[in-house]
Amino acid sequence: MGETKTLLRMGALALMWGSSFLWIKLALAAFTPVQLVLARLVLGAAVLVVLCFAAKDRLPRSRRIWGYLAVAALFHNALPFLLFAIGEQTVDSGVTGVLNATTPLWALAVALVWRVERRLSAARTAGLGLGLAGTILIFAPWESSGLLSWGAVVILAAAASYGFVMVYEGRFLADTGASPVALAAAQMITASGFLLLAVPVGGLSPIHLGGTAVIAVAVLGVFSTGIAFALNYRLIATEGGVATSTVGYLLPVVSVLLGTVFLDEELNARVIVGMVVVLAGVALTRVRRRVAVVKPPLVETPR
Repeated sequence: MGETKTLLRMGALALMWGSSFLWIKLALAAFTPVQLVLARLVLGAAVLVVLCFAAKDRLPRSRRIWGYLAVAALFHNALPFLLFAIGEQTVDSGVTGVLNATTPLWALAVALVWRVERRLSAARTAGLGLGLAGTILIFAPWESSGLLSWGAVVILAAAASYGFVMVYEGRFLADTGASPVALAAAQMITASGFLLLAVPVGGLSPIHLGGTAVIAVAVLGVFSTGIAFALNYRLIATEGGVATSTVGYLLPVVSVLLGTVFLDEELNARVIVGMVVVLAGVALTRVRRRVAVVKPPLVETPR
């Protein structure tokens, strides 16, 4: 029963995060990227604050932790959310999900630069190479129909931001002693503040409200942001970070299927092959050396 619950939670998380690119595409019909992301963050923050107080957790009080959270909020929420919304103005939602799958590759690269990862095995080196090859195959700069555009580059930058902040959070926010949901709530509140600063630049355009766009923003904020973040932390607490990270393999599959079914997006064989190559590269970067355990020799006890 416990295994079934875990699988259901992981499936729900993959659906909520993988569908976020569909909701972004639908919401952009009525909102500018800044308006969309601000609404998403405020709704997500509201959900997390309610969950935080329901569990009788307190928001962090340390200025040091809030300083770390400010960096995390910028690179985990405000900046990548905005970049995804900007990129999806010209890039299909399915392709966005595929490019987002490069996040673990960026995380490994950052970990190597920061020396969090000191040794790179042959398998992980091959994984980075495969990931790079798959990304180039998706972009196809040698073809006129390739995806090499500002929108696609912006989306790739969002994935790189995720990769950086994953290593950053593991280094500075993993052992604060605060509740994970409380940290997520504080982080989302801070990210909302960052987006408020961007409103004068890209958030004052008229909003052409429609039922589909409003529903898309609501689902994106409440489920794909607030509840998904809480569920992610719950899985990390019960199953561990490595097991939870396998959800990432499902996200591009979900985004591609939803984009094809609901938005009539077409994916050519090159992008599909590129996605498979990227995911294979990500899988190789997860391979770790097994440490051999030498058992002491058996000593017969006197009878």
